[in-house]
Amino acid sequence: MSDATYPVFETFHSWQGEGEHVGRSAFFIRLYGCPIRCPWCDSAATWQNSPEILRKIRHTTAAELATVAAATKPDFVVITGGEPTIHNLAPLCDALHAAKLRVHLETSGAFEICGNVDWITLSPKTKKLPLRNNLTRADELKLIIGDKADLFFWAKEIAGCTARSVWLHPEWSQRENPDVLAAISAWVRDSGSPYRAGWQLHKLYGAE
Repeated sequence: MSDATYPVFETFHSWQGEGEHVGRSAFFIRLYGCPIRCPWCDSAATWQNSPEILRKIRHTTAAELATVAAATKPDFVVITGGEPTIHNLAPLCDALHAAKLRVHLETSGAFEICGNVDWITLSPKTKKLPLRNNLTRADELKLIIGDKADLFFWAKEIAGCTARSVWLHPEWSQRENPDVLAAISAWVRDSGSPYRAGWQLHKLYGAE
């Protein structure tokens, strides 16, 4: 159903700043809404409800989104949020595939994923842990590390995950904390694959 409508916070053409596909051209569809609401969220406006923010939301059909995305000729489209899986993504994924676009999803994994996606980046949150079936579907994980204890917590929680890579990102306010960076470095050095040290490279470029 390409006439299915989604609450869109913003769309933009940039490049992927994280993970396996870092540096590649990407069109981002950022949907509105998230019930998890982490205090350090770097896209908190996607779940806040001030009049100014609510005026920004545009209810857009899957077909319209696919048309706009295809015009930019990206390597792939990233559906993100907020938490995009609180919406039924199946019509949007179908519309994007019909436009010959590859579909990537960024999600906490806390809700069922509805839709045919080509790549799943799962970034689990402590406030609402991921569903086990989503852990087994994920192509890559991105873990937000605020202190050393987070490493041990997530190592236990993601046990059995078959993702090809598990990225360890310093929580952005801790990005220059030498203890956090040293803990991530030591974990990657001592644990090896699938763990990798990560960073939000687009922020260094000042890109969206």
